[in-house]
Amino acid sequence: MELTGLASHFGQRLYTSQMVRHGKPAPDLFLHAAGQMASEPSRTLVIEDSVSGVTAAKAAGMKVWGFVGGAHYRLRDGSALLRDAGADRIFAAMTDFWTEG
Repeated sequence: MELTGLASHFGQRLYTSQMVRHGKPAPDLFLHAAGQMASEPSRTLVIEDSVSGVTAAKAAGMKVWGFVGGAHYRLRDGSALLRDAGADRIFAAMTDFWTEG
């Protein structure tokens, strides 16, 4: 986040797997982040680009949108992978974030 200049936009709301006992696909990190932000898991939206992340967020009881616009999905069907993992919606470009899909 520092390299991209985005860190300042998040303040203290950056959470990593080092903060919890079990990383993805366990729900621990997402539950920790929601707890720190006083957000109910059922009212939390997670944007994920990995199967383990979708699995973790669903296990936490959160809504999950799968993002397939990354280079790691250029040669495979990321939509099917994330949908099969439980993603509630799939999108490929941030410009699609606000559109129905």
